[in-house]
Amino acid sequence: MENPGLVVHGQAASFSTALRSLVNNPRYSDVCFVVGQERQEVFAHRCLLACRCNFFQRLLGTETGPGVPSPVVLSTVPTEAFLAVLEFLYANSVTLHRYSVLEVLTAAVEYGLEELRELCLEFVMKVLDVELVCEALQVAVTFGLGPLQERCIAFIEAHSQAVLERPVAEVAAPVVRELRLALLAPAELSALEEQNRQEPLIPVEQIVEAWKCHALRRGDAAPGAPCRRRRGTLPRDHHRFLDLRFK
Repeated sequence: MENPGLVVHGQAASFSTALRSLVNNPRYSDVCFVVGQERQEVFAHRCLLACRCNFFQRLLGTETGPGVPSPVVLSTVPTEAFLAVLEFLYANSVTLHRYSVLEVLTAAVEYGLEELRELCLEFVMKVLDVELVCEALQVAVTFGLGPLQERCIAFIEAHSQAVLERPVAEVAAPVVRELRLALLAPAELSALEEQNRQEPLIPVEQIVEAWKCHALRRGDAAPGAPCRRRRGTLPRDHHRFLDLRFK
């Protein structure tokens, strides 16, 4: 039987540095993204993205044909967050900042990058403060990030009077307005309604609109109600009745 040999490793730091130098480097790149509302061009390498991320494998898997490939437009992700995603895919490490980490976290969820998502969550937990907590709570609710949601609620309760000097319901109001209640199953919506009677954080009208969507089995049954899935929302059986599309 042939000896399989011994795998030995070179220096990880120099390897990572070399790959990081290719992030947004037009040299040898074969795909161009047009990113964010500012429509900034970002250069990348198709084979590396495809082997590191299933999202990009599906996105870039179609043959482009002869000539210069058309840019891939990703208008919903901010440029800085997209560059952080590329840094992680190329170097398996990422530079995070408190002012943009939630955008990187959102991109990680949408692109199915679980390891990057966990790195972002760990970072948010460390830097959570009164300026970040409400936005962090909204992200946690949107994508079903239970531990982050619990941490944010505990933080708000602990600091609402001493720092925010506003009632918890008032602080949470911007987040509550974004809740997709129609995405809950009827049993879950009933439980939430009962809990809301004891601790009224959600306007009754918002719960009524969600019930209307369920009763009529149409996502547009309640005009103005947030009855559509966000990207990253896992489909459930009752969603088919709501005729829901991604926002």
